[in-house]
Parts: sequence; structure tokens; C-alpha cells
Amino acid sequence: MAYDAVPGQGLDREKIAIRPSTMWRWDEFLCAPAVHAVSLGEGNTPLLHAPALGLGDVWIKDESRNPTWSFKDRLASSALTMARQFGAKVIASSSSGNAGAAAAAYAAKAGLPCIVFTFVGASAALVAQMRAYGAMVVAVENKADRWRLQSAGVREFGWYPTSPFFGPVVGSNPYGMEGYKTIAYEVAEAFDWDVPDWCVLPVCYGDALFGMWKGFEELKALGWTQRTPRLVAAEVSGSIAAAMASGEPMPPDRPRNTPSIATSIGANQGTVQALEVLRRSGGTAITIDNDELARWVVTVGAKEGIWPEAASAAPFAAIERLRASGTIEPEARVVALLTASGLKDTAVIETALPPTPVVAGGLTEVLGALRDVYGYRHG
Repeated sequence: MAYDAVPGQGLDREKIAIRPSTMWRWDEFLCAPAVHAVSLGEGNTPLLHAPALGLGDVWIKDESRNPTWSFKDRLASSALTMARQFGAKVIASSSSGNAGAAAAAYAAKAGLPCIVFTFVGASAALVAQMRAYGAMVVAVENKADRWRLQSAGVREFGWYPTSPFFGPVVGSNPYGMEGYKTIAYEVAEAFDWDVPDWCVLPVCYGDALFGMWKGFEELKALGWTQRTPRLVAAEVSGSIAAAMASGEPMPPDRPRNTPSIATSIGANQGTVQALEVLRRSGGTAITIDNDELARWVVTVGAKEGIWPEAASAAPFAAIERLRASGTIEPEARVVALLTASGLKDTAVIETALPPTPVVAGGLTEVLGALRDVYGYRHG
């Protein structure tokens, strides 16, 4: 499919709104026509105002509403669409969870076998999800072996990769990353083309960060919007934050002393394109610790009725800090990307909240348990 210099030139944006409500209604901006898409109905996720969080004018782009309950469905749909176009025979992914689950689901939809390399200790729920979609899951003791094995399969057998498979990482499947542009299109459309001041994302390698930036830049080039939001990477390693502070061109490798509960963004090193996007947008990077993540998992669930995966809580911790420092102005409108559902890894809730009380007796005992465990007092 041929493109002009700027995708979408000549397109009437009002027509997009009446198309089927998946990310493929934006196919003029993507790598293939919608008629060829490998789709499970991904995209068009809700943008929800979240005043109860006490963070000012904050909106949640809730990507947990996608078919496999994470934003990785956009990448997988786009990547698998091109895999089928290229005649791929086997799909391969190295993943802590969400990317592997999405690759497995969309490979199933495309009728292709899928091999997922994960690691011993990965979330049991996520491994079960991969296997439920028919993936051939292989776990390794050493996390780095995932890339070594996938790289050998790509090189020797022609497996089609949807995830990074060598380091330093420069991003996932490039066709897949195009799918993340549609998050930016949906955000801009929801605000009647008046884009927010800031977008804050949980960042591992920065695929979605890059995709959203590119999407906003394309809309601006078309004249549909007037500017690009400032972007924030909420990370756990501190790699991108270190490069932002030092001015270095490459994010450093920053191993952690203890594992992060946000396994989805647990990589030690960010990517060049994530760093470049922050610099070009006038954004920043914030390093989030486990205590902040656990607190915001509980807070977002209890205050807004949305249960985020631990990684998805990182944007709220970042917004809290950036509001407090004055970096994000009090009146600024902010979109937080909630990338995946808390059902992906329930361990955070199990450790962040007290055990469920077991009661024998009547309402007197129930009220006692509610008071002692939850601080609730009747009347």
C-alpha cells in the first residue's frame, strides 16, 4: 500500500468516527488496509476522567479493555497483519507476559503457531494466558537466554519476531510499533483535536512512547492538531532518567538491587528512541519504586474502579511527583496510559492489602472485623 509523505493526507477525519470501532478505522495511517487486518477488535478504548485520584485534571486511557487486557494487542494486531502478508510460518516472542499473551492470541487468530520464551518466575496468570491461546511456552532460568534462543530461531529458521530479540534493544517489531500510533489518534479525537498538555506512560523499552509521539506528530503535520503533548516515561530502572540528566546519547544499563514488582517494565536499560522522544517533546523521565507502585495500584482501584497492573500504576506515581515539583502545572491536562489489567498479576494486591478476615458468628463479629481490618465504623 503506497503512502504519501504524511499518512492520512486528503482524509476527511469526520469519516473515521463512523467506521467500525477498532484501531483499524485508522488504516490510512497504518501498514495495511483494514480488510487484511488480523484483528480481535482491539483499540477504541475509553478515556476516563479521574478526579477522585486528587491529581488534578487527569484522564485514564484504559488499555486494559483490549481483547487480551493490555495495550500490546495494538502491537500484535499490526505485527501479525504484516506477518501474514509476508507469508510467515512461525511467530516468536520473548516476553515477561503481556507481549507474549498478545502475540499468542493474534497468532491464533491468524492461524499461525506461536513460540513464547519467558522466564522462570514470570506471573503464573500471564503464562496461563499465553498457553490458553495455544502458544508453545518455554521458560528459561536466565532471562537473557530468551533473546539468545529467539534470535537463533529467527536467524536459523526464519521465525517472525514480534518482540525484541537482541540487545541493546532498539524496539519491538517495527510494524507492530505503528499500532501504538492509534492511541494518540484516539486521545486527540476524544478531546475534539485539542490534545492534552502531558501524556505519561509506563516505559520499559519505549515502544508505545515512540508510537504515541509519532502519532501526535502525524496529526500535527496534517493540521488536525496544533501541537504535540509533552511526554513522560515512568520507569523502574532509572536508565532513561539517568540519560536525561547526563545528556548522554544512550541510556545506560542500570541493574536493580531488588526486583521490581512491575515486571512488565523491569528492563535495566531504556532505548535510544525513548530518550529521543522525551527530548523532542520537552518531556522527562521519573523513576518509580515498589512502595509507590503498590500504593497506586490500590488507590486507582479503590478510587476509580479500575484495577491496574503494577506497571500501569507508575504513571500516577509520576504525575503525583511532577505536580508536587511544579513540573506539571496545576491547571495542565494530563493523560495517563493504563497499559494492562491487574488480573495479569494479582500478587501486588495480595501483599499490599491485609488478609481477608474470616468471621464466625453474627453481625457483631462482622462489624468487629470491618473495624479492625478495614477501619470501617457503622453509623
